[in-house]
Amino acid sequence: MSSVNPETSAALSLLNAGAVRERANRLLAIGLEDGLANFRIDLDRLDGTAGLVVETTSKAYPSLAVPFHSRWRHFSMNGVDRWATLAGQTAWHDPAERPRAEFDLAVVSVFLDAGAGPSWRYHDPATGWAIGRSEGLGLASLAMFTGGVFSSDPRHPLRADADVLANLSVADLVRGMQVSDANPLVGIEGRVNLLRSLGRLLASKPAVFGRFDTPRPGGLFDWLASLADGHRLPAPAILSELLREFGPIWPSRLTLGGVALGDCWKHPMLTTADPTSHLMPLHKLSQWLAYSLIEPLQRAGIEVTDIDGLTGLAEYRNGGLFVDDGVLTFRNEGDAGREHDVASPLVVEWRALTVALLDRVADHVRRRLGLDANALPLAKILEGGTWAAGRRLARERRADASPPIRIISDGTVF
Repeated sequence: MSSVNPETSAALSLLNAGAVRERANRLLAIGLEDGLANFRIDLDRLDGTAGLVVETTSKAYPSLAVPFHSRWRHFSMNGVDRWATLAGQTAWHDPAERPRAEFDLAVVSVFLDAGAGPSWRYHDPATGWAIGRSEGLGLASLAMFTGGVFSSDPRHPLRADADVLANLSVADLVRGMQVSDANPLVGIEGRVNLLRSLGRLLASKPAVFGRFDTPRPGGLFDWLASLADGHRLPAPAILSELLREFGPIWPSRLTLGGVALGDCWKHPMLTTADPTSHLMPLHKLSQWLAYSLIEPLQRAGIEVTDIDGLTGLAEYRNGGLFVDDGVLTFRNEGDAGREHDVASPLVVEWRALTVALLDRVADHVRRRLGLDANALPLAKILEGGTWAAGRRLARERRADASPPIRIISDGTVF
C-alpha cells in the first residue's frame, strides 16, 4: 500500500510543462465553444496575427537566425553583449566556473524580472539611455551582479551567495535599481523578499546547491549536469527541477498536499476528478528561467533536447498581442478599463489562453515561412516574434506602451 499522500501526488502532477499546456488547451477548447466568462476567441484573426509576427521577426532578423527567447538577450545594448564580453575577458579557473556564474546571474536576474510598471527606468551609465521594463531590469541586475552586490567575496564579484541573498535589504535593491519617488518600481519589497527566500532555500539544500562550493544558484548547474544522461538533458526536465527545488520560495499562494504550487491559480471552468480541480499552472518565471539556462548548459557541452516541450510564456506582451490584435476580446467591455488582481479568473483565463494560442500562432508562422519546428522552435518564435510584436502593438496603441489589461501585481508573478 502506497504511503504517498494522494494530494501530494496530485500537486506534483502540476509541476511540469505538460500540465501547463494540457490545461491551457482545455480552456481554449471551452472558449472556442463560447463557454468562457471573460473572453471570446476569434481564431479567424490568428493568421493575421501570424503575419504581424513574421513581419516583426523578418525586420529584426532578416536571415531568420533568431536566438532563443531568454534573459541573455537583455544583456546586450547598442550591439554589445555585455555579459559575453566580460565573461570572455575573465580568467575562469575551471570549466564549471563560468556556467556556475551564469546560473547565478540568470537565476537572480530572472527572479527580479516581473513587470516593472510603466514609469520605472534604468539610466544606463554606459549609454546615457533611460531603459524601462524587462530590458532595464536586465541591465540593472547585470550591473548589480558584475559589481559584486550578491557576492560574499570581494575578490570574486561574479557570483551570488546564499548568505548575501538571504540578507539582501530593500536599500540594496533601491540603490541597484535606481528607485526613487520620481522613478518608482512596482513590487520592490516583493522582489527583495523573493531573493531573501531564495537565499534561505539555497542554504537549506547544500546537497543540491552546494555540491562543490558554498550554496549558490550556480550549484544548480552541477546538479543538472549530474542528471544529464550522456550529456543530454530534456528542457522539460530542467523546468521540473526548477519547480521542485525553488517552489518554496514563492509568496504564500496555493499549496496542495504540502507542496507549494508557485505560479498556479484557480479557474472555475477547469474541473477534474482529483484534488487538482480548478487549478491552472502557468509557471511563467520558472519557464523563462528554464529557457535562460539552456545556453549556459549548451556552452558547457550538454545537449538540451525537446526545447519545444516547454510552453510559451504567459506574460503580458504575448498575451497583449492577442488582445490588441483582436484574437481575444472582452466579453464585458468594461473590463478593459479596470485593474485586475493577478489571481482573478479573468487574468488566469487570459494567461492560459495565451499559452494555448502561442502554439497555434507558431504553426501559422512556420507555414508562412516554410520552416518546421526543428528550424524554428517556439523559443525562437517567442523572441522573433510574438513578444516583440506584442510590445510593438502596445507602443502603437498606448502612449505608455502598457499592456491592454491592467494588472495588480506584487512584482513576483509576471
